[in-house]
Amino acid sequence: MINVNVRSQGSTKIVAIEGEVDLYSSPQVRDTLLEVVQQQPPAVVVDLRGVSYMDSSGLATLIEALQMIEQHSGRLLLADIRPEVREVFELSRLDSVFRIYDSVEQALQSVNSHGTGL
Repeated sequence: MINVNVRSQGSTKIVAIEGEVDLYSSPQVRDTLLEVVQQQPPAVVVDLRGVSYMDSSGLATLIEALQMIEQHSGRLLLADIRPEVREVFELSRLDSVFRIYDSVEQALQSVNSHGTGL
């Protein structure tokens, strides 16, 4: 079971995901992320603290959201990734593609101090 919640902090959207992001649940995550990105916020923080597992379909969903938000000069920031999930990013070398922060608060500070999270 996957749970995806969206909230706003100023103009930044925060998408909190809980559960396993795999072939079966990634369509729900994708639909929510793309709906948020289509609103063209300057930044989207994806809170992954509740994600215990992510496979390649989950990574593909995040890459698609990243590509879409960058089309309008927005930023996608990932936050609070568990070590076992972060390892998936590192093994696929996607840790160098995404902006990854230790906490949602750090990601929001980056957005606030740089306008778009650069």
